Amino acid sequence: MLTIAEKIKSGKVLVSDGAWGTFLQQKGLGPGDCPELWNIKRPNDVFEIAKSYIDAGADMIETNSFGGSSFKLKPYGLANRVHELNKAAAEISRRAAGPDKHVLGSIGPTGKMIMMGDVTYEQLYESFKEQAIALAEGGADALVVETMSDMEEATAAVKACRENTPCEVICTMTFEKSGDMAYNTMMGVTPADMLEGILAAGANIIGANCGNGIRNMVDIARIIRSVNKDIPMLIHANAGAPVYKDGITTFPETPDEMAGFVETLIGAGANIIGGCCGTSPEHIRRIADIVRKKY
Repeated sequence: MLTIAEKIKSGKVLVSDGAWGTFLQQKGLGPGDCPELWNIKRPNDVFEIAKSYIDAGADMIETNSFGGSSFKLKPYGLANRVHELNKAAAEISRRAAGPDKHVLGSIGPTGKMIMMGDVTYEQLYESFKEQAIALAEGGADALVVETMSDMEEATAAVKACRENTPCEVICTMTFEKSGDMAYNTMMGVTPADMLEGILAAGANIIGANCGNGIRNMVDIARIIRSVNKDIPMLIHANAGAPVYKDGITTFPETPDEMAGFVETLIGAGANIIGGCCGTSPEHIRRIADIVRKKY
């Protein structure tokens, strides 16, 4: 099977998956529960989520391992089960994807900051290394370092993936529009900063996820492309801006509304389009329908 970057180089636009957390909650994941423990305790439920996105037309699916680092698992008393939980996550998504679709091992932020003295760069690197190796052993053929805001943490994760696995490495950061209408992460990283630092660390594919609906992601994609014309780009947009009402957070953008921006987003330079918070298999199905018909 060609790598993701090779498929993009051949001219293909690819479709990724959508949100996982919403599905886990619908299946009974409660406040204070560890999502990654479901890879052992309720693997069939995790499989159903992964398979739903493959059935919707996704070319790749992530793994239920976003919080699978030792730092994130420690509060649950599971820091000694990093390898087991991440390997199981990849095995489940691999089974759902079959031999012809890609599995992206999901690696999220640790919640620790070097600049605050919470952790050292070396400690972050070792934690990400452990997670990356387990995901690769479980069958992930790419690793996606996602929802990052701090350059040092993102760099540690990308290097840990590149230096310890044979997997392609994707890195996405989460940008917010500031008062001057510029886009920055919460730690002040701009899309241009991301490109310089993350490419130097060895990422094969870059992009943005979370924090924005697809309309704003068009702007972010254009900024990235203004700096680098060639690097493959992945965009995972939320289903619009979150709406909090009566103690419940919802994302209002319908599948048709999101799909209405797909061609514009591709025109802005995105090579892989999927969803983040609030998106569902139906959102991915509508995106895939457009991509298959026109690209």
